[in-house]
Amino acid sequence: MARDTTETIGPDNGRMNPTIGAWHPVADAGEITTRPRALVVEGQPIVVVRLRPAGPPVAFVDRCPHRLVPLSAGTVVGGRLRCAYHGWEYGDDGRCALVPSLGPDATVPPRAHLSGRVRVREEGGRVLVCATDLPAPVPDDGLTNLDRSLARAWHPVALATEVGAGPFQAMLSGRIWTLRRLSGRVVADPVPYGLSERWGLVWLAPEQPVTELFDEPDLDDLTCPGAWLPPARTPAPAGVVADNFLDVAHFPFVHAGTFGAAGEPVVPGYEVDAEPYGCRSVQEQWFDNPVDPGVATGLRPVRQRRRATYVYRAPFQLLLRLEELDTGAVKTILFFVAPEHLTSSRVYTKLLVRGATPADVSREVAFEEAVLREDLMLQRAMTGTTLPLDTSTELHVKADRLGVALRRELRAFVARATVPT
Repeated sequence: MARDTTETIGPDNGRMNPTIGAWHPVADAGEITTRPRALVVEGQPIVVVRLRPAGPPVAFVDRCPHRLVPLSAGTVVGGRLRCAYHGWEYGDDGRCALVPSLGPDATVPPRAHLSGRVRVREEGGRVLVCATDLPAPVPDDGLTNLDRSLARAWHPVALATEVGAGPFQAMLSGRIWTLRRLSGRVVADPVPYGLSERWGLVWLAPEQPVTELFDEPDLDDLTCPGAWLPPARTPAPAGVVADNFLDVAHFPFVHAGTFGAAGEPVVPGYEVDAEPYGCRSVQEQWFDNPVDPGVATGLRPVRQRRRATYVYRAPFQLLLRLEELDTGAVKTILFFVAPEHLTSSRVYTKLLVRGATPADVSREVAFEEAVLREDLMLQRAMTGTTLPLDTSTELHVKADRLGVALRRELRAFVARATVPT
């Protein structure tokens, strides 16, 4: 359910009867089905749903404790409400019955249970919820796209091919920069601390950066055929987009239509190694590889193995190298996020494929575009404007080690960037 479908309920909205004591009528009974419905009651987002077609309605605060994604974006599966991001499942009492990345027999962490259950009843053909059950809204604290510290970093502001002799306007952390080429060189107005071209992107540092552009992709960029995906926009903050790129537990639920191995939701343990201003993790994964020509001929099954190397540099530089162990193919994904303004981030993705033909690259680019669309669809359902850097705000499990490392490095980045130069 997208952001603009949320309904606001209150005594003065003129859409329903006035508040009946502490009880708010929120919908006609027939409007509440097994499709979760997002509502806002007295400023608090809630989700109302029936977990069985003829069952009673239930209501919860519209927030999964794991990554704070609205539960209204989820689905009802087997009498439980399943979060759209990582498949966590909740019963009618709000208790979390399953954390897929931990496995079906794992003990569910106590904090996984929903604390925001709201009493609900049906009366006179209406569904009502109890306003006194609504907790105080959770502060949206964390790193936003407008955080002052982001001025002290390199950010992509355009594809190199987007900037010509005419003006090209780019927004970065709420500020507009006008780019153009003079004698082949990119210039910007106002004049930033730094301006550079790298990997086919124009990079801008508003103030003296505390981290540099990493050199990890340089060799692949020079030796491997590749292509940029069209830049994409998302309403999610750049930190959340970066966290999503590093997240390995969402594949079966967000990417079931592309590479997600729906039968393998358990995430094996993996290590994360700290690096200057970032981190790295090497993992072996099962995945679906429908674009492998050997699958069409019956030479190889669609389910295959790969080695995935994730590299992160603060604040929003990322790389993923995928070595397909069954086919021998190697591809590298460069992934950079620009914080445009509070509710907009621009995503730049370049695909490099070792030993590929132009047809191979075109096929892989189309596949990665489909993967990105799946992530963007989920991000459009998100309502927060920050990435929480306090790890107690969200609930982390062992599959989230990369996400925890990301938050740690961003805390360190913010601390360095706020020291006066």
